[in-house]
Amino acid sequence: MSVSKPASLPSESEAPVTRIERKERTRQRLVEAALSLIGQGRGYSSLGLREITREAGVVPAAFYRHFRDLDELGLALVEMGGVTLRRLLREARRDGIPPTDMLRGSVLIYKRFVEERPLVFRFIAGERGGGSRAIRQAIRTEESHFASEMAQDLRALGTLPDLSSASLQMICGLVVTTMLNAASDILDLPPGQPRQEQELVENFVRQLRLVFLGARHWRE
Repeated sequence: MSVSKPASLPSESEAPVTRIERKERTRQRLVEAALSLIGQGRGYSSLGLREITREAGVVPAAFYRHFRDLDELGLALVEMGGVTLRRLLREARRDGIPPTDMLRGSVLIYKRFVEERPLVFRFIAGERGGGSRAIRQAIRTEESHFASEMAQDLRALGTLPDLSSASLQMICGLVVTTMLNAASDILDLPPGQPRQEQELVENFVRQLRLVFLGARHWRE
């Protein structure tokens, strides 16, 4: 009597996609579609729901199963930017930048992050000063969180030990503003221009040095 072979289990790539996975994939396609349009030179506030869904390859009605409106999609993009900035700090901690070259090392790490995630930074840079009030407020909140985390790192390193927590937070806020202002300059660098790239880095480092020089002389 022959024994039938047990049916082989589907491989991971052949496993059926669950409803939750399909929903998450569609949500991600909508996010990526918005970023793709931004990469084509569009400002987020000028985008329409239909062109985003067309870019994503879904029907307009599908949008509302993931986002209430375009502001909520924009808030998802802001959250992506916040996650990116927090990863930046974690990488700086992990690499252990020498104190003697902390500013330059931090600038180079930040520049690489901007170049690796250009669409997220274009969105943040474009929406900080315009567009939806809800998105502007969310960006300011992420900036404040990033500045707070940076202040904690500086306190742990013993940097500017005489400053109060409020003053250190203010200094880090200035640093974050300088960083985000520089994002557009980094993204607009023409390829194959090492001298111009070096000048940008040096100017960025000088700006941060000026902030910290002023901080050392700050009186409460």
